[in-house]
Amino acid sequence: MEQIFANNIKRLRKNADLTQEELARAIGMSAQSVSKWECGVSQT
Repeated sequence: MEQIFANNIKRLRKNADLTQEELARAIGMSAQSVSKWECGVSQT
């Protein structure tokens, strides 16, 4: 399940032509959090 979440976040971010930092700023999170989500390390 975590890998599906990671793949979806990465795919959707790239389809929107956003960097991890741009996505993080848009949702009020850190770029490190987005990176962890995309790697499947953390979902929170």
